[in-house]
Amino acid sequence: MDAIHTSNRHHARIRRLERLAELLDDRFRIPGTRWRFGLDSLIGLVPGVGDAAGAIMSAYIIAEAARLGLPKRAVLRMLANLGIDTVLGAVPLAGDLFDVAYKSNRRNVNIALDHLKK
Repeated sequence: MDAIHTSNRHHARIRRLERLAELLDDRFRIPGTRWRFGLDSLIGLVPGVGDAAGAIMSAYIIAEAARLGLPKRAVLRMLANLGIDTVLGAVPLAGDLFDVAYKSNRRNVNIALDHLKK
C-alpha cells in the first residue's frame, strides 16, 4: 500500500512540474503564429526583478526533480539550462525573445521525465 501512495505522490509532483513548465514557457500563443510563450517571458520584461523571479520559479522545478531522485548528472544539466536562460534572458529585449525560443523549463521537465521513465 505504501508503494502505491508514493507512486501517486510522484505522479502528482510530475503533473505539477508539467503544469508549471507550461505556464512559464508555453501558456500563451501569438495570434496568427505557432509561437508560444509564457510568464517567464512576460515577467522578464521587468528589469532585474522579473528575471530573478523567473529564475526562482525555474529553480523550484529543479529542486522538485532532485527530490524525485534524479541523478546528479541530470540535475546538473537542468542547472546549466537555468544558467543559460538566466544569463542570456537578462539581456534587455533580446533576452526576452531568447526566453520565448529556448524554453528552459520545458527542457528541464523533459530531462526529468526521461530519467523518471527509466
